[in-house]
Amino acid sequence: MHDEIIRTLTDWIEDNLDKTLSIEEVAAKSGYSKWHLQRMFRAVTRQTLGDYIRQRRLTRAAETLCQTQRPVFDIALQYGYDSQQTFSRVFRRQFDQTPTAYRHAMRRQVLQRNHWCFDCNEYAVQ
Repeated sequence: MHDEIIRTLTDWIEDNLDKTLSIEEVAAKSGYSKWHLQRMFRAVTRQTLGDYIRQRRLTRAAETLCQTQRPVFDIALQYGYDSQQTFSRVFRRQFDQTPTAYRHAMRRQVLQRNHWCFDCNEYAVQ
C-alpha cells in the first residue's frame, strides 16, 4: 500500500519539479503529516523526500543544459535555485563538475557518438 502511495506521489512530484515544492506542500498533497510522509518515503525509496526532489531537479536541469542553449542562471531559476552560485555548488556536488563543464562534456560525447556512427555507416560493406 505504501509503495503505491509513494509511486503516485513521485509521479506528482515529477510533474511539478519546476515549481516550488516544500515538504509541507508535498505532505499536504499526500494527505499525511510531513513527519509520517517522510518516514514512509524513506522506507519505500531508501532516501529522504528532500534528497529525492533535489536529485530529480538536478537531473532535469542537467537534461536542459544538454538540450538547450539557455543560460545556466535561467535553468537554475527554473529548477528552484535562488542564485547561479548555489545551483553550481549543488550541481557540482552531484555531477562532479560545474553546469557549464557538464554541458560541454555531454555535447562532446554526442558529437563523438554521431561522428562514429556516421563513419561506421560510411564504410559499411554492402
